[in-house]
Amino acid sequence: MKGLKIVVLAKQVPDTRNVGKDAMKADGTVNRAALPAIFNPEDLNALEQALRIKDHNEGSTVHILTMGPGRAAEIIREAMFRGADGGYLLSDRAFAGSDTLATSYALSCALRNLSADLIICGRQAIDGDTAQVGPQVAEKLGLPQVTYAEEILACNEKQLTIRRRLERGIEVVTCPVPAVITVNGSAAPCRPRNARRVMKYKYAKATSEVQNADEDYISMINQRPYLKITEWSVNDITCEAKDLGLSGSPTKVKTIENVVFQAKEAKVLEASDEAIDAMMKELIINHTIG
Repeated sequence: MKGLKIVVLAKQVPDTRNVGKDAMKADGTVNRAALPAIFNPEDLNALEQALRIKDHNEGSTVHILTMGPGRAAEIIREAMFRGADGGYLLSDRAFAGSDTLATSYALSCALRNLSADLIICGRQAIDGDTAQVGPQVAEKLGLPQVTYAEEILACNEKQLTIRRRLERGIEVVTCPVPAVITVNGSAAPCRPRNARRVMKYKYAKATSEVQNADEDYISMINQRPYLKITEWSVNDITCEAKDLGLSGSPTKVKTIENVVFQAKEAKVLEASDEAIDAMMKELIINHTIG
């Protein structure tokens, strides 16, 4: 079979385990500068599925597409260390403050430049937990979609076979190619960095990162074109400015807060079937479960 062109949608997200009082700006957007930035966890699961397809289908390529400020190129490098072939950074002030609708619109416009056979992303990002971007991208591109994927069991240029992890069990489905797949956190974790790839790609940079580089680096990157991470602005994709950023984002966040759960009482159970049965009935009655 011919190789597949796979694009993984990934996001650099604030580490929401460290939310503090400065985590939100006055306009209702996340103050990303106040929080450590990490590779969105479920996007790493998606990357692993893409790399497995690449491993088993000669000639396939895996590229990352991410939208964010210049520092978001860091997750493209991280993906390259783990096996990706390169990436695209969608970066422009016009994209700032985008909700899921504006984000999916910008990503879908960029994807039209790439003509991917397969688009894979994590189910959701930990900074929003909406699980909307993947399905919205599929709708905007008019592509079939499979959500809650746990493993891509088989893949060729015409069809995918996918195992889905749902709330009440497992489902195996087939889907035509091209398609959009969103991957659960229950999928296989991403492989670690490869030492040789780290040495090869550690100097890879996006256009905005190269602007302040010295002459020695410019000379090196001209000799090694694989170190160039493609960076697109709003002028490099065909889109409507009104549908980008805050102007294209109907979702408004009013406030966020850090909630800490504390146990106010405890109950010790006897090691008997009767005690466990009574506990289960109590939990069902007060709607803790069921």
